[in-house]
Amino acid sequence: MAQAPSMDYAGSVSSGQKHLGCFRVHTSSRLQCTGYDKKSRTNQLVVRAISVDHPQLDFSNPNWKKQFQEDFGKRFSLPHLRDVIDVEPRPTTFSLKSRTPLENLNGSVQESWNGYVNDDDRVLLKVIKFASPTSAGADCIDPDCSWVEQWVHRAGPRKQIYFEPQYVKAGIVTCGGLCPGLNDVIRQIVVTLEKYGVKNIVGIQHGFRGFFEHHLSEVPLSRHVVQNINLAGGSFLGVSRGGANISDIVDSIQARRLDMLFVLGGNGTHAGANAIHEECRKRKLQVSIVCVPKTIDNDILLMDKTFGFDTAVEAAQRAINSAYIEAHSAFHGIGLVKLMGRSSGFITMHASLSSGQVDICLIPEVPFILDGPNGVLRHLEHLIETKGFALVCVAEGAGQEYLQKSNATDASGNMVLGDIGVHLQQKIKSHFKDIGVHSDVKYIDPTYMLRAVRANASDAILCTVLGQNAVHGAFAGFSGITTGVCNTHNVYLPIPEVIKSTRFVDPNSRMWHRCLTSTGQPDFH
Repeated sequence: MAQAPSMDYAGSVSSGQKHLGCFRVHTSSRLQCTGYDKKSRTNQLVVRAISVDHPQLDFSNPNWKKQFQEDFGKRFSLPHLRDVIDVEPRPTTFSLKSRTPLENLNGSVQESWNGYVNDDDRVLLKVIKFASPTSAGADCIDPDCSWVEQWVHRAGPRKQIYFEPQYVKAGIVTCGGLCPGLNDVIRQIVVTLEKYGVKNIVGIQHGFRGFFEHHLSEVPLSRHVVQNINLAGGSFLGVSRGGANISDIVDSIQARRLDMLFVLGGNGTHAGANAIHEECRKRKLQVSIVCVPKTIDNDILLMDKTFGFDTAVEAAQRAINSAYIEAHSAFHGIGLVKLMGRSSGFITMHASLSSGQVDICLIPEVPFILDGPNGVLRHLEHLIETKGFALVCVAEGAGQEYLQKSNATDASGNMVLGDIGVHLQQKIKSHFKDIGVHSDVKYIDPTYMLRAVRANASDAILCTVLGQNAVHGAFAGFSGITTGVCNTHNVYLPIPEVIKSTRFVDPNSRMWHRCLTSTGQPDFH
């Protein structure tokens, strides 16, 4: 929510001539550390951003970096079927060389094609070596901002697989809300499964609900069935929030004799999928649970981007452009657009940047005040005085402290938010009426229009890649993983690492600085 981040004192860190007091900032994944530089003999305040992933590290230990990397490797190792059951690999049936699996007479895959990914391949998670912890967007592990390599597993087809394709029954389920690209992912999972030789593919209707609502039958899937579903928005299988007891879901998985389950959803869905994975391990089932991250808000940790986000930003342009035309055409016109973003303002920030017409961008991560000499309303006065109109773009989760809390939650357990768009509309109207200045406020809320559209070209490509890699990961024997893009490369990540928290816009990042430069807005404090 858009409020000043709360802080707890988290101890102190000494580094050479600097002594830093550290506070845990609840709205980020870092410690904010402040102190005074003794070496310069000044009282200049030093601010450092230090990762809190490993607060137990002793930086005075010369081997702390090795300790960090070893622990990181354990955290990001991928759960595998071999961990709990005795399963032997076999040569892959996936090949692009032929319409049938390309094998030698002895059954091994020919070495002439180098399209497979080695299990030891890794992708560097972070690529910037920050020279200073005060650099924009700096995310440091120790007070000196040392460079520490962090590697994650590369995604893609393997030479060895752990399922016999002709005996595999694979299921696909889409959970949560709608998002552009769901049908693209479903389609590509089916196409890739068939490429391996899988014949028995089913869709589970309406999210996890499809596992226990008896009237929701399985939907047989094939390339013929899904061939054109990507031409429309929504989900071919339907969606729903919430779900049944995990044990009941796994009972259903066993009863249906599923060997693979592909789960499309956001953080809450990932948490549910991980619980299903753990229950399958507990029962020693040869079932692979693989997620594809779906969130229109782009708020999943570690990933460059999630599918549907680009399409949402593009669709938001229509609303912003309409609001701009309305505001520009009216006398003292003020256009107000509310966009999606419960906890994270990525859509609002990127839509404002791409538009180039937005004067004020308000997101949950950056607190703002409405009244007073430095408030949003005073800046709107300035815009009306200087240019004659204004355009405001606000994320749905911004400014919730100004609204009455209902304490109600939706089926996914998310807090039901107050409508900041309507509140702002009323505040703007009453403010200008109070100061005796005419205003013409036009409010546009395109929320569900962003979710229901067909994926654009950029998202369609991302969905295709994610769907393929999900299938490759399942056949490689991994379970309890999700697939995504890190630093432009496709990777597999263990689910627990991506659901630790929501990903937020960093107010110290270059992208937010670029947005502020574009809008020209001041700090609303």
